[in-house]
Amino acid sequence: MLYNNDYKERAFNMNYNLNLKKILNQIDKKKKPSLLLHSCCGPCSSYVITYLKDYFEITVYYYNSNIYPIEEYKHREYEQLRLLKALNIKYLDSIYDDEFNIVANGLEDLKEGELRCYNCIKYRMENTCVKAKILNFDYFATTLSVSPHKNALWINEIGLNLEDKYNVKYLVSDFKKEDGYKKSIEIAKEYNLYRQDYCGCKYSLKNRRNGYEQIK
Repeated sequence: MLYNNDYKERAFNMNYNLNLKKILNQIDKKKKPSLLLHSCCGPCSSYVITYLKDYFEITVYYYNSNIYPIEEYKHREYEQLRLLKALNIKYLDSIYDDEFNIVANGLEDLKEGELRCYNCIKYRMENTCVKAKILNFDYFATTLSVSPHKNALWINEIGLNLEDKYNVKYLVSDFKKEDGYKKSIEIAKEYNLYRQDYCGCKYSLKNRRNGYEQIK
């Protein structure tokens, strides 16, 4: 079930990029707040990290147990770590759990971009927010909005709700703006990062294969 209309309306009426810039303009760079940044992969995080690192003490949190198969998960994690080492950014380890299968249960036949995807975004962002709360981070955010295939309204609707629910500041954003996605491609090429050709889960992999191969 999607969040209530109050959060959806707030997110719908908000200029994410403008709000982000307002927050950044108010930050004292000599006293950077801490940011737990959920990242889906190295390439998507590349631009977001380079954009935010002058404003925040960033720790990247790679929580993505939706990624299938496990070998793909590990490959993307390796590339993420390689980028973070080059950029001198902290990393917070996570576990590969069964949470995605739980939130996707009963929604297996839906198309990309429907409720299953919403639930996937929500469970990863909520886990990040809870982790930020436990570890006393000032902010939490996600790199997901840098992709043109991700719904920025959903992402910010979820983030605003989680901010109120857990009392942790959410960094409103739409990182694809101002050529963010294009810049992420350029930075990924600079560091020779592996770029996957499907979102991550077994259903997106099946879609990439045009449905010809059965995913068990």
